[in-house]
Amino acid sequence: MSEANARPFAAPNTRFPVPMPDGSRHPGTVFLKAVIDHPRWVIGDYSYASTFDPPEDWAERLAPHLYPFSPERLIIGRFCQIAHEAVFITASANHRYDGFSSFPFAVFGGGPVEGRPSMPDPGRDTVIGNDVWIGQRATLLPGAELGDGVIVGAGAVVGGRVPDYAIVSGNPAKIVRIRFDEATIARLKALAWWNWPIKHILAHEAAIVGADLNALEAAVV
Repeated sequence: MSEANARPFAAPNTRFPVPMPDGSRHPGTVFLKAVIDHPRWVIGDYSYASTFDPPEDWAERLAPHLYPFSPERLIIGRFCQIAHEAVFITASANHRYDGFSSFPFAVFGGGPVEGRPSMPDPGRDTVIGNDVWIGQRATLLPGAELGDGVIVGAGAVVGGRVPDYAIVSGNPAKIVRIRFDEATIARLKALAWWNWPIKHILAHEAAIVGADLNALEAAVV
């Protein structure tokens, strides 16, 4: 790309970071940090979601059971990519199921909600690492923990702990393969390129997307 045709990289607080040829902005792709103001969300810079039918409330679309009063959080790292109709089923969606019935009697009245035996205990946070790609119509279950560099296949249903740089697919999701060997993963984790200044990341874009680890280590700031 010539210098004349170059355009600046979108700031992380940009609502619609993808420009269209006619000068408008693509309404279905958003940087999450710019469109979600919710006390139970923690969102890293440059993480985005895309959909074919943009909602008014992105927090409700992506995590419909995460309420402002929920005890758990949804934590998403930097540079994550969330595809159309992916959804996070956070812990506030849970029912108690260790007894004879899972029916949430407390929700419908009959006394105070707090302390009622039909309400489950608070659940764990859902934690998504950095540079995670979540495919179309994937479902993340309550308390899921995805490491850095994880790829979630389309339609996968993911729960539990997924290690760094794993590719998971299916229902229930299982590890298809680990993208890199242990030594490479350790070096990538030590680099943590996603925490570099954006100008430095862009200067070394070819090494990041082309898996030139030696060049990345030489570029450490």
